[in-house]
Amino acid sequence: MYLILGTMLLLSCKKDLAPISGCTDNTAVNYNANAITDDGSCNFFSTTPFIIETPSGFPNMNIPSNNPMTVEGVALGNKLFHDKILSGNGMQACASCHLQSAAFSDTNQFSEGIDGLFGDRNASTIINAGWNNSNFWDGRVTSLEDQAHDPVVNPIEMNDTWINVEMKLNADDEYPTLFKNAFNIDYIDSTHVVMAIAQFERTLISVNSKFDNSAFNGGETQLTPSELNGYAIFNSEIGDCFHCHGTQMFMDNDFHNNGLDLEPFTDLGLGKITNNASDNGKFKTPTLRNIEFSAPYMHDGRFSNLEEVIEHYNSGGKYSSTIDPLMKKLGVGLQLTNQQKQDLVAFLKTLTDENFLTNTNITP
Repeated sequence: MYLILGTMLLLSCKKDLAPISGCTDNTAVNYNANAITDDGSCNFFSTTPFIIETPSGFPNMNIPSNNPMTVEGVALGNKLFHDKILSGNGMQACASCHLQSAAFSDTNQFSEGIDGLFGDRNASTIINAGWNNSNFWDGRVTSLEDQAHDPVVNPIEMNDTWINVEMKLNADDEYPTLFKNAFNIDYIDSTHVVMAIAQFERTLISVNSKFDNSAFNGGETQLTPSELNGYAIFNSEIGDCFHCHGTQMFMDNDFHNNGLDLEPFTDLGLGKITNNASDNGKFKTPTLRNIEFSAPYMHDGRFSNLEEVIEHYNSGGKYSSTIDPLMKKLGVGLQLTNQQKQDLVAFLKTLTDENFLTNTNITP
């Protein structure tokens, strides 16, 4: 009998309880799975779109659908890019080898990792990288997200593990909130770290040089006679530069063997990635924007100044079985006069974007 009375009392109490009220929309950040009635308190995750304005002469940037540009994501990526927390000993950041003042490249021929080890290629610039079809000198990855993943775990660079990096970021005082605001996640993982860095890198757009503001692009800035002569040399068979660097991006998103070495190659470049012998010795064309400040030059940083680069082409380069057909003056050289070489350097320096190199909004 006591059991029956207890059951009746329990049922009576349940009937008296008011139904739980809360957010019943399962797409809301404060969704309450136990709520029966909606009380209008639902809050929905939202971010602020970051608008990329396509520069004149550029194609539209190919932004991954799963990583749209947001103000929150870009700010987070900027912080991560400059934070040494991503390295194994907390002493190196992405920015350590990609200096803004050097067009986000390294002024050293080879970059030094946290353990004092060196690679065998010069750090690439990060300029208008959102328009890259591939990344690294050998093009081994296509997206900026994949590019950002490699240096963190590379033993001769930042030499950490993603498990360890995730632990550090999740234990940090600031990052959990920043990732929540940018991506609506409660656990920070490597996928979202590189997504944020890639967003930031897509904002590193340089289109405010003297040349961009000149009459060639509808501006009022006048080029000097020497710069104009250099422009003519650059865009004709005299200098033969325009074939690979002729667009407004000053690169063709392609790979070339420009006659640096004889065979056998010590660095196969693209050939190591494709396993195609016809790609041996080919490397990605770099942009010439801000070239004045991105020395040393070539994939291995062998040339310390622009004069040495021009002299390489002026001498004709070296023959190999994969030499690019565009190297039409192989063995003969461009035969530029000293004045023509000076004029060509003068034009290349008009591609310097001072604001890009010094903007304090980029580097915290």
